[in-house]
Amino acid sequence: MTTHNVEKILYHPSNLEHNGICIYIAQCAQLAMSLEVSATPKPGNIDRDHDFDDTKYEHFLASSISVFPTIFNLCTYNKGLGESIYSGVLESLKWQRGGNTHFGAYVLLVPLAAAIIKMVDKEKEFTLQQLLSCASHTVENTDIVDSINFYNAFNYGNVRVKSVNEFDLKNSESIDQIKNSKLTLFDLMQMSKNRDLLANEWVNGFKRCGYASNLICESFIHPMNILKEKEKNINYSIIYTFLKLLSEYNDTFITIKHNSKVSENVSIKARYLVQKIDDKKQSISSIIPELNKFDQELLEQRINPGSTADIIVAGLFISLFGGLRF
Repeated sequence: MTTHNVEKILYHPSNLEHNGICIYIAQCAQLAMSLEVSATPKPGNIDRDHDFDDTKYEHFLASSISVFPTIFNLCTYNKGLGESIYSGVLESLKWQRGGNTHFGAYVLLVPLAAAIIKMVDKEKEFTLQQLLSCASHTVENTDIVDSINFYNAFNYGNVRVKSVNEFDLKNSESIDQIKNSKLTLFDLMQMSKNRDLLANEWVNGFKRCGYASNLICESFIHPMNILKEKEKNINYSIIYTFLKLLSEYNDTFITIKHNSKVSENVSIKARYLVQKIDDKKQSISSIIPELNKFDQELLEQRINPGSTADIIVAGLFISLFGGLRF
């Protein structure tokens, strides 16, 4: 299967039956998660060279591999989005003891995978925009059961989130409130869209996920046009996309753990490095020392751009399904 620009047409192997396509989609999810955590240096996040005290690179790898049955069952049996997010958390914690590794990634991967299988069942090929539109329609049709499963996944995975007054994910009484109010998972995401990057993706059509996919593909397929490198390098493409996203959007995870000022300062520093590539025409390899310094600063201050990493996973997932090979 050749590499295609996902901005145009998304392809899938035409010789596979439905079960084979479900396997293929699950494999794309596994590889996307593995590539993201392996990208190095990725300022502030776990990568091949850096671990956190309680969570290691190997924990993320184990979690990446464990996602297979979740995505496969979602595609094969039309599982609900909330149920599948919960399944992802359960599978991850079966295989590693590093705690929550990929909750945010599941929040994006699950609706995108659900949309892909719907599109595949109808069309041989489709555009990125058609996929994102289908994903939007999919999340808009969630229900109360999805909401309850999402809350259970959140609590079981011990996910970090900012406290709010209404339907607080940390409040055990929230499930009863959801039942009484008949709130769907999409409703809950709408309520969080202004303070959570991933909820914002659900509500606004997964635009950053599509943007990440195009950045990854373009910087890999035409590296001289963007990265000024002579050879294609998937690692550099991921790093560039990570920096680009971080420079343009404040990372929710940083804001939750620290505050909005810290998040904005991180974006400013990322913007400085991106400008060196975009405006001053420097290559990724030439700014590796500055990248390493930026990485060390964030690690020392325990600043972790986790939400940006989740967007990268989603972008890689779309790209790999679209035919990106390295």
